[in-house]
Amino acid sequence: MVLQIWASFRALPGWVQVWVFLILVPVNVASLWFWTAPNGMLIAVLANGAMALNGPIMLMDRGFSKAMALPHVVIWTPLVIWLIWLLSSGQVGGIFAAYLWVLLVVDVVSLVFDFKDARDWLRGDRAVAGR
Repeated sequence: MVLQIWASFRALPGWVQVWVFLILVPVNVASLWFWTAPNGMLIAVLANGAMALNGPIMLMDRGFSKAMALPHVVIWTPLVIWLIWLLSSGQVGGIFAAYLWVLLVVDVVSLVFDFKDARDWLRGDRAVAGR
């Protein structure tokens, strides 16, 4: 099963592999560094919760499918709204605020793709990458 999931990941376009492995996952996981900051626990739970829910989807599909966009849409949309409010309110500053801007940009970019993939999955596109 692990080899099937890995083969599916490797079947994704190269830029998607780079995006996921070097940008999307690390930026969201970095939220754990700010766990104790104001609102840090909520941000870390939302940032990582969407990714954690992809584990069962990958196991069921034995690879990467558009169903993986669903947790992102459901959990990161409120996260993005919260980040916009938090950053615009002036309640955070310094390195934490800088990190939140990066997280906001990365998750908004991801959501652009995720909304399309979620729509496609809901319309019946159940393909798994590499199969």
